[in-house]
Amino acid sequence: MIDPPGASSVHTWSSSGKVSKRCRFEAVVAFKYQNLLLIPKTPPRTASVFLISFPSLDRCSMNLLEKIKKQKKKEPDKSMSVQEIPVYWFETSDSVTRHYQFQPDGHLSVKVVDDSRPVYHRVVDSFLNKFFPSGYPFSVNEGYLRYTQFRALQHFTSAALSVLSTQSLLFAAGLRPTPAQATVVSWILKDGMQHVGKLICSNLGARMDSEPKRWRILADALYDLGTGLEVLSPLCPQLFLEMAGLGNFAKGIAVVAARATRLPIYSSFAKEGNLSDLFAKGEAISTLFNVVGLGAGIQLASTVCSSMQGKMIVGPLLSVIHVYSVIEEMRAAPVNTLNPQRTAMIIADFVKTGRISSPADLRYREDLLFPGRLIEDAGNVKVGRDLHKVVKPSKFHELKELFAEEKFILCLGSRWTDMVLEQNASGEDALRGWLVAAYAASMAKSFHDPSLTVLQDAYDKMNDVFTPLLSELQAKGWHTDRFLDGTGTRFAW
Repeated sequence: MIDPPGASSVHTWSSSGKVSKRCRFEAVVAFKYQNLLLIPKTPPRTASVFLISFPSLDRCSMNLLEKIKKQKKKEPDKSMSVQEIPVYWFETSDSVTRHYQFQPDGHLSVKVVDDSRPVYHRVVDSFLNKFFPSGYPFSVNEGYLRYTQFRALQHFTSAALSVLSTQSLLFAAGLRPTPAQATVVSWILKDGMQHVGKLICSNLGARMDSEPKRWRILADALYDLGTGLEVLSPLCPQLFLEMAGLGNFAKGIAVVAARATRLPIYSSFAKEGNLSDLFAKGEAISTLFNVVGLGAGIQLASTVCSSMQGKMIVGPLLSVIHVYSVIEEMRAAPVNTLNPQRTAMIIADFVKTGRISSPADLRYREDLLFPGRLIEDAGNVKVGRDLHKVVKPSKFHELKELFAEEKFILCLGSRWTDMVLEQNASGEDALRGWLVAAYAASMAKSFHDPSLTVLQDAYDKMNDVFTPLLSELQAKGWHTDRFLDGTGTRFAW
């Protein structure tokens, strides 16, 4: 309610629509032109707003403000907070009514009030809430569902194979266990030589950072190899210790490699900083299908695989499904860190078509088994070779002068181009070097002159296009702050 100019009266506009009498004011809240908005101390059931209108601050209004200040000083211990009215609403979607309310701490709480969906839909929704990240599918990157489907299949077949292998080991050792006993004893038999495999594999961490997909596939192939040795152990019981030890050694390497590559794969799907949620839900799915796989393995061991002939048929079949599932998992993961293969593919696409590929664009084109292949359109670059094998001392100073402001040097060869990085080179430095190599290789074809002049022209061309290239790469989701070249050699000069 706004009074006409010159008025000095004070009115109350209550939620009931009535104008009440004067009451004591608590605080000055806001100014709006010549109107002063004041919040009164009202009973809990009444939400009131007071407006005072005046053309100028006359003596009456000044006295009023002074009284307010004095009153505050007299009552320092009295709560000055205005009662907060709860903010909530209801939303109905797909036969589900939800109650949304903002809590005093600012968080939004959601409660299902009415759910008239069929039981099937409610079960599916409950499953998604427990085994998929919050906000799915908008909180994850492309490919997460396919990755999860094959991950579940992988753990199912792996658990079933473990039951069969443990049962075979116990037969080879001269025992006659029941299938249920095999699942219990498996926790004891996987020690021993397995620890040796873990220690050896721990030295390969840098390579796993560079090629997590390749090492994840290798890990499961080694796991199946170890399982196969255990399944075959009853055929030669006199070599029980050797076969069981070698099998567990392979499994030890597989366990470390699988765990080490888990985090880079999960990180590729984290879209909203929800890595912990992704990890927790991923492990929940793994646990669920491990339990289901153990049950299926027990059933197989009691029926089809009770004989060695049955194991010889079912074991390889499960192993093939297991490895295929892992390969499809890795193909679905859009890893967004720069390594030699992905950097070469990005540069090749840019030089050839002018298009910048995203992690999702490259995931099905990566060579998961042999990632070190050279890409001609990217300049056939090899990175990480020893410096003394790359360039002669006399030529090194010329190259260093050419790339004085860079953290790399390039040496053009007849079959490939060598790139050597400084110790603290980042992904941006690797991209710059790769782009120079690609341009230089293209120019050398035209002029048949792989000299320093070609490198200089290619370097100038790279500087002209690199800034927009880098900006678009980062917008596509690539992490350009680091370059993962595995065990590649770097130098400080």
